[in-house]
Amino acid sequence: MRKSLLGVATLTSVLLAIGASVTAVRADPLEIQIIEFRRLCETGDKGACVRFGMALEKNRARHAGWRKAHADWFFWEH
Repeated sequence: MRKSLLGVATLTSVLLAIGASVTAVRADPLEIQIIEFRRLCETGDKGACVRFGMALEKNRARHAGWRKAHADWFFWEH
């Protein structure tokens, strides 16, 4: 009985650890689009560079979160 309780406790703790490490991340279409603009810009697509800058400018309210997640997007501030 003691071994089965220990096994259940171990299994429970493992499952909780796995559940805690897996977070549900909702794909943000705008952020995905900006990432693609940035990627194309880095390959030399000047139009993508412009669209990247325009998308950042239009969404100033989201800059704080993006600065944390994508510091390289704001390279001119460093």
